[in-house]
Amino acid sequence: MDPSPHGRWLRAVILLAVVYLVIGVTFATLAGSSGSQQLRVTWRLVAWLASAAAFAAHISYEHFRLRSAPRITAWHSSMAVALGALALAVGANVHAQRAASTNHRGLAVALVLWPALCGLPAFVVALAAAAGLARTRRGV
Repeated sequence: MDPSPHGRWLRAVILLAVVYLVIGVTFATLAGSSGSQQLRVTWRLVAWLASAAAFAAHISYEHFRLRSAPRITAWHSSMAVALGALALAVGANVHAQRAASTNHRGLAVALVLWPALCGLPAFVVALAAAAGLARTRRGV
C-alpha cells in the first residue's frame, strides 16, 4: 500500500535527519582520529560534501517525486537539517556528560542554536533551489 503524501514527506524528513546525524558522528570520529591536520580538514570537507549531497537529494525528492511547492520543499528540507542538528547537539551533550566535561551550559545552548543556525540558512538555500527548479519546469 502506498503511503499518504503526508507520510512520505515525514518519513523523508526523519530519514534525512538520521542521515545527517550519521554523517556528523562518523566523520567527526574519523577527523578526530586522523593523524594530521590536513587529513582532519579533509574528513570535515567530505562530511560537508556528503551532507550537501543528502540535502540536494532531499530537495530533488520533494520537487520531482512529491511535486511539492517551493515553500513546502524548503520547509521539509530545512526541517530535516534542523532535526539532524538537534540530534548532533543531543549527542554532543551526551558525550560531554560521559567525558565529564565542565562546559555543560555551552552545550545546553547548542540544543537551541545548532538547529536554528543550520535550519534557517537551509530554508533559504532550499527555497532558492526549489524556486529555480520550479521555474525551469514551467519554462520561464
